[in-house]
Amino acid sequence: MISARTATWILVTLLVLVHLGLWFGKGSVPYVWSQRAQLEAQRAQYEEARARNQRMAAEVLDLKAGLEMIEEKARSELGMIKPDEIFVQVSAPKR
Repeated sequence: MISARTATWILVTLLVLVHLGLWFGKGSVPYVWSQRAQLEAQRAQYEEARARNQRMAAEVLDLKAGLEMIEEKARSELGMIKPDEIFVQVSAPKR
């Protein structure tokens, strides 16, 4: 039969092997922590993309619905003015 001392060493060895897998294997605690951090980063990117897509969808609807959005974009991005308007540009004073 196995002595108590040998059985103890076998159990301690098995316990060490289990803990090695827990701390250094593929399903280890540090691996799970890193996967959770990556998941949170991806969720943040997803939320940013979703918000950007919602803004773009609203802009597309505005462009389809009326000319106000087209006129606003033409004025702000292209500097266009109406035929009887006078363009005045105000700049901040230099210090």
